[in-house]
Amino acid sequence: MLESVPSPADAPVRCSPEEWAIRVDLAAAYRLVAYFRWDDLVFTHITARVPGPEHHFLINPYGMLFDEITASSLVKIDMLGNKVAQSPWPINPAGFIIHSAIHAARDDVQCVMHTHTINGVAVSAQKNGVLPLSQQSIFVLQNLAYHDYEGVALRDDEKPRLVADLGGKNYLMLRNHGLLTLGRTIADAFQGMYLFETACAVQLRAQSGGGELIPVAQEIIDSAQSQARQAANGQGPERLIWPGLLRRLDRIDQSYRS
Repeated sequence: MLESVPSPADAPVRCSPEEWAIRVDLAAAYRLVAYFRWDDLVFTHITARVPGPEHHFLINPYGMLFDEITASSLVKIDMLGNKVAQSPWPINPAGFIIHSAIHAARDDVQCVMHTHTINGVAVSAQKNGVLPLSQQSIFVLQNLAYHDYEGVALRDDEKPRLVADLGGKNYLMLRNHGLLTLGRTIADAFQGMYLFETACAVQLRAQSGGGELIPVAQEIIDSAQSQARQAANGQGPERLIWPGLLRRLDRIDQSYRS
């Protein structure tokens, strides 16, 4: 059963309640990326898989700033990059290449988040990548992969190399390019990006101080997952951090829900 949902006049949407809930969370993620100043004009992406056997996913309308994105303006596409629902907006071909490759390969993932932050790109240009220098870094390092830069991601032949480098990890550093996180939910991918971005920012500040750095021991990194579960009292980010972030957005501007 389909139901009509609120939408701007230029981007009418009809979808299931399940898809609408994902649209609202994904629009919120875009607004939060803008709020934390992780956006790069219109040139990065967050995608979310739509429930159903068709393997469709939602991506940002190319040309819309992240603080303008609403639930109804998100563009639904298939794995070939074809729009499967009416939208006046195009999509970014580079975003399609990276995100479609990961969604096709990782059925365990609902959301893929990619940023070009100054901190993330700076660390991605360092030969040793993320260093074990902060509490945030331990959660990244126990689940981190790297992919070498091949230019703007416009070629299909890069997909198998990207997927092979990623493997089963949920954090991917795109060398000379930026950061990417995967999540079983949108909240999960967002929390991952918060940790990834913070680890990079702390690393750059620690390095700029000029003093001798103290690395975190490998045995601590190896136990990061169990530490995270204990610290969160068994709650996932959907319950622990996401409702509060939505409340923050609602205090600022509730239009992402439209």
